[in-house]
Amino acid sequence: MATLCVGAALTLRAAGLADQVAIQTWTLRNLNFDQVVEFAQRHGIKDLQLIPNHLDYKKESKEQWATKKARLEAAGLRAYTYGVAGTSMNKEENRALFEFARFMGMKLVVVEPGDFRIWDNLEELAKEYDIRVAVHNHGIKSLYGNPAIVRQVIGHRDARLGVCLDVGWITSGNFDAAQVFTDYKGRVFDIHLKDKKVQKTAKGDDVANDTHVGQGDANYAGLFKVLRAQGYTGRLAIETDSQEFARQPDEFVRKAKEFVSGADAAR
Repeated sequence: MATLCVGAALTLRAAGLADQVAIQTWTLRNLNFDQVVEFAQRHGIKDLQLIPNHLDYKKESKEQWATKKARLEAAGLRAYTYGVAGTSMNKEENRALFEFARFMGMKLVVVEPGDFRIWDNLEELAKEYDIRVAVHNHGIKSLYGNPAIVRQVIGHRDARLGVCLDVGWITSGNFDAAQVFTDYKGRVFDIHLKDKKVQKTAKGDDVANDTHVGQGDANYAGLFKVLRAQGYTGRLAIETDSQEFARQPDEFVRKAKEFVSGADAAR
């Protein structure tokens, strides 16, 4: 009986969102690749979303890819995706991204195409390589800042095309992250764990500034409830746009992890 109880407790812990926490290495943009590896190990984070600062597949050779992949594996880490990756109207230029992803063992790439027409060749490549493509959002004035636009762009396309939901930027547009996630109807493949405080200027404009995760205006209570209810299996990649947090990322990352663990414990 005691063994069964222990097993049940382990199962409950494994189901927590804390086990899905990753890091977007934009948060660690002031560190080099080896420092990123050490940082992830120190904070007990296994899954990394890499940016070009830490592995530039366009400028680095396959030998360099292999060296960094081996370094990650030796440290017990995984580069689960890459982004936000640049894209082109030229399908063969975009093919290089998919070749890189396949080499690294990634089943997802994160993009933010500057032209809606690029989605045609991205869809073809997603099918060919069986690699999912997630569109990232910035603020409301950006091309994908309005979730309604994103739904129009991907809604009629292959199911391998979906969303990287940046909670901070969604919040900056005065959208509710839980509702946005629900409206995407299972097409959210990745989440950027970010928070922002939205304030009005004297002119009536909205200005959003990064906070520690859980201390801004993002509806994380509602979002976490929806993630659990719908069985979200993607990552929650800790990220910040704040230069201040990025200069001293340890506290920011530690508090983000504690926030998610606390939400797990409180449910």
